[in-house]
Amino acid sequence: MNELLKKPDHITSLATGGILLRAKVRVMTFTKQDRVISDEVTSSKKAARNAGRYTKQLFADVPELRALLNERQAWYNFVQRVTYPWDGEWGYLPAVRIPQVMSEINQRKTKTMELLENFIAVMPSAISNEAFVQGDMFNKDDYPSPDIVRSQFSVTVQTMDIPVGDYRVTIANDLADDLKRNFEQQTRDIIADINTKQNEQLVKVLQSFSHCCDSETVIEDGEVKVKRRKMYESTLSEALELCNTFADFNLTKDSKLEEARRDLLKILDGVTIDQLRNSDTKRTVVKEGVDDILSKFGL
Repeated sequence: MNELLKKPDHITSLATGGILLRAKVRVMTFTKQDRVISDEVTSSKKAARNAGRYTKQLFADVPELRALLNERQAWYNFVQRVTYPWDGEWGYLPAVRIPQVMSEINQRKTKTMELLENFIAVMPSAISNEAFVQGDMFNKDDYPSPDIVRSQFSVTVQTMDIPVGDYRVTIANDLADDLKRNFEQQTRDIIADINTKQNEQLVKVLQSFSHCCDSETVIEDGEVKVKRRKMYESTLSEALELCNTFADFNLTKDSKLEEARRDLLKILDGVTIDQLRNSDTKRTVVKEGVDDILSKFGL
């Protein structure tokens, strides 16, 4: 006899509670294989012609290019920061974060295109400098035009709904059981990874508060002084953002996470960055509060 394969309830929560997000940055490598130099090297070493290849770095040390190339990693780090583990390049973005993240994506795109234009602006002088840096290896034909550089550069941000198929299909009992078990296990693994990252994010910001609200002993001009540690506005804003996100996005109904979130929100209620920077009393109150929360995590 056949039966219907039903989706677990938490799948519906995942499907309606967020989207998938990934970012791809395409950029030229600005390298060039030189067959002539390769032949010279292999010949001088008495090696076979195809035993090695010489690759030239077209721009040996150009800060504007280095900043542009670093953007690929910056985009990857950004997606890792705002999403939760899903599958490969795809991260799970809770619906509550979508407006803020999309706004940040637009800002990052603007910044990335500025970095591209900054590099293009210095290309002529950089190419002239390479004529001296590369000596006899220099070949002006190796270098692309600004239009080619622009055409080979792109930032693509993709979003996708959670791919949930209609599993209400009549199939054999044994196959239904196997599929259902596999389906549920995959989902449990995803939810466990999300929950783990949420706890890690909250603990990290708590530890940052505890560290920054403390003081440190330093020696200046031979005199021992006690100084406040630097307090960053980003720490406060990240803590409040996590509290707001976890209020609506707690898939496992993790009571420990919810209690820590509520306690932290209560501690930070009405607290400003100026107070944390200038008031020893306020710093002490906040530190004692976050340390108490950390103790419940065994830290």
